[in-house]
Amino acid sequence: MADLNHVVLIGRLTRDAELKYTASGQAVCKFSIAVNRRRKSGDQWVDEASFFDIVLWGRQGESLNQYLVKGKLVGVDGELRQDRWEQDGQNRSKVEIVANNIQLLGGNPGAGSGGSYTGGNGGSFSGGAGEAPGPRPEGAPAASGGHDDFTDDIPF
Repeated sequence: MADLNHVVLIGRLTRDAELKYTASGQAVCKFSIAVNRRRKSGDQWVDEASFFDIVLWGRQGESLNQYLVKGKLVGVDGELRQDRWEQDGQNRSKVEIVANNIQLLGGNPGAGSGGSYTGGNGGSFSGGAGEAPGPRPEGAPAASGGHDDFTDDIPF
């Protein structure tokens, strides 16, 4: 059987993402998420949070950095990577998740919902309701944001 290293998480950012560049000019976006778990302890339900450090490389990181703010709900698809080093004579290690795909799921106050970014050549960002609308055809009415735009002949 082949080895497998695949992680899928949904959680909220614990802080705003940090965008930095390596000496060679490669963009690296780092952030962390909290994933909540609810379990029963006796007669009480207890919430537990697990915290994960996420690394997003290249154009994905540059493109999504502005949307990755504290409290934002995101889906992360990636793999585990262990970084090892020596500090003060002690061997140290840290496990991070290197993201392959990030989905913006919404969820922080004042922000829109939805959207995803799949990187690589031809990657695209598709946003949600909180984004500014694109150009509209000439003569097309502007969206009012209200429910008056709907007609009574909706079949559901």
